[in-house]
Amino acid sequence: MEEELKCPVCGSLFKDPILLPCSHNVCLACARNITVQTPDGETPVQSRASGSSDYDYLDMDKMSLYSETDSGYGSYTPCQLKSPNGVRVFPPANHHRHCSLTCPLCHRSVSLDERGLRGFPRNRLLEAIVARYQQNRAAAGASSSSAVKCQLCDRNPVDAAVMCEQCDVYYCNACQQRCHPSRGPLAKHRLVPPRNPAAAGGGAASGGGGGGQQPPATARKPATCLDHEAENFSMYCYSCKAPVCMKCLEEGKHNKHDVKPLAVMWKQHKCALSQALNGVSDKAKDAKEFLVQLKNMLQQIQENGVEFEACLVAQCDSLIEALTRQKAKLLTKVTKEKEYKLKVVRDQITHCTMKLRQTTGMMEFCLEVLKENDPSGFLQISDALIKRVTSSQDQWVKGALEPKVGPEFDLTLNTDSLLQTILMLDFCQGKVEVGPAVPAAPLLQLEKCCTRNNSATLAWRVIAPPSNPIEGYILELDDGNGGQYREVYVGKETVCTVDGLHFNSSYNARVKAYNGIGVGPYSKTVVLKTSDGRLRVAWFTFDPSTAHRDIVLTNENQTVSCNSYDDRVVLGTAAFSKGTHYWEVAIDRYDNHPDPAFGVARINTMKDMMLGKDDKAWAMYVDNNRSWFMHNNSHTNRAEGGITKGSTVGILLDLTKHTLTFFINKEQHGPTAFESLDGVFVPAVSLNRNVQVTLLTGLEVPKNTKQ
Repeated sequence: MEEELKCPVCGSLFKDPILLPCSHNVCLACARNITVQTPDGETPVQSRASGSSDYDYLDMDKMSLYSETDSGYGSYTPCQLKSPNGVRVFPPANHHRHCSLTCPLCHRSVSLDERGLRGFPRNRLLEAIVARYQQNRAAAGASSSSAVKCQLCDRNPVDAAVMCEQCDVYYCNACQQRCHPSRGPLAKHRLVPPRNPAAAGGGAASGGGGGGQQPPATARKPATCLDHEAENFSMYCYSCKAPVCMKCLEEGKHNKHDVKPLAVMWKQHKCALSQALNGVSDKAKDAKEFLVQLKNMLQQIQENGVEFEACLVAQCDSLIEALTRQKAKLLTKVTKEKEYKLKVVRDQITHCTMKLRQTTGMMEFCLEVLKENDPSGFLQISDALIKRVTSSQDQWVKGALEPKVGPEFDLTLNTDSLLQTILMLDFCQGKVEVGPAVPAAPLLQLEKCCTRNNSATLAWRVIAPPSNPIEGYILELDDGNGGQYREVYVGKETVCTVDGLHFNSSYNARVKAYNGIGVGPYSKTVVLKTSDGRLRVAWFTFDPSTAHRDIVLTNENQTVSCNSYDDRVVLGTAAFSKGTHYWEVAIDRYDNHPDPAFGVARINTMKDMMLGKDDKAWAMYVDNNRSWFMHNNSHTNRAEGGITKGSTVGILLDLTKHTLTFFINKEQHGPTAFESLDGVFVPAVSLNRNVQVTLLTGLEVPKNTKQ
């Protein structure tokens, strides 16, 4: 709370604070120092970039007025000069020099009249809270040693000679000359004698007749009217936002204004501030728990990082000599991942700590204000405090209390790669288990698969070491109803055409290789779907091993949904480096107008953000009205027309022309999205919990493609 009690000019606790029209406070002595003179007829210089005048600022705050009978411009001044019709006006030109004061916090200026700084109201609530804070701090220090020691002495600290109120540090004479010289930028700091806790405690314990004693807050003299010093405030003018006395009402100054009893307004504003504090108090509690979670996560990331590095070193050391050339690169990747996670969490801790400290200080200050029994003083600052508390509550949005990264390291090293691929060794997210002697699982060559009528042609390949040549392959299909598999081909060929398939059925196909040692594992299952009198081959599905942990896959990994409100990425099992490929995604569910993204990506694209945010994905994200193309967080080619439940989004990847094109409901959507594409790409989708989609593959390219 101490930051709320320090003057923005001198940096010390407020002394004789005055309340400016902008609701900020400064010490009376500091206000004299920052008051400047301006020539006659010249408006005060504004420090804001807009160059707005006092009238502009007050009009923005709904404090200036424009008279229907007076053509002069309204301007608030502390003396509150008014025209006969009750409207504040500029004072008539006189022969003395004008003065103005600029708030050091919001940089708004206000003109002063003959009364000068005496025209500003004194913030008696703030003054009382500062006095009580000083008394409590002195009483807390009474339990410590009687002599304050220097805080910068290396060993055997001596008694402090001075204390800097800005730095809040005690110095002996030697340390003060060495570390805090009274020159340069430190010349403006105020050095005072160190507070003696024993003396402070003794003064507090002595009788109340001492001239230096601060009277209790409840015994302060009631506030009196600035215009009628003998009259106490008893009413509150809601139009002027100021307390008034009965004589002000009798003189007719507030005849047409909304005037209410002071006690009623005091109670209403206290209730409003209390309600606002309840909301921000809950947010502060959540923030404290969130900080504990983040600090625990730091330790988890450190431990996981150390464990992962140790595992990585052990794997690299077990490989042959060629692997040593790649170890440094792999360790660098892990270190960068760890440093990135640590930096993100540390930055989030710093940001959250700062906001929590500001919120806690404001809450403590508001609680002290609520303890005061001064209605007029409370109402002077209550509006500003309520706005601050409400604004502070709005800062704690839902996303501010969620970790930006997780403690897990989503990296796996494939130690079973062949010797000729060692120089290409890199992290992958799934291990491929290859037997030492039997053939590996065949890889379906989806770009060579084709359909005609009720027949399907499948092609595959497998890498086999020369010492264990493959003797043949076994292709199996089920009965079209999810029943048992049966062999439909056994031989040495790597291409097979299956005839006699029924329409409106779904067949599962798989292939495996065998040699003299034994039979190898099956390939990934291919789904053969027939509908509308033609056959469709489901070339690939969504890959659960590369999907984000919030992704949910069903329907044999062809339907995808998400548990998170944030966008998460899932990749397909196919990888394309040449040829032309087309697939579609059907929108099964579409709630609250989200914007899913569809396209292609590299295998190492980011999985915890919208597809296309990084430089490893090319996508189109679309809502119910329009769409954009996105790559490396660059948005291009907005196109009208969106998606709804039941829509289909088509993706055409033509690696012959090196282009990527999108379709909605079989119609090309926008121009060719991306050109000059080269390399290996995998299908990709990003979505949140408001969307569910199903993958459709083996489709014909729409004929109305724009050239």
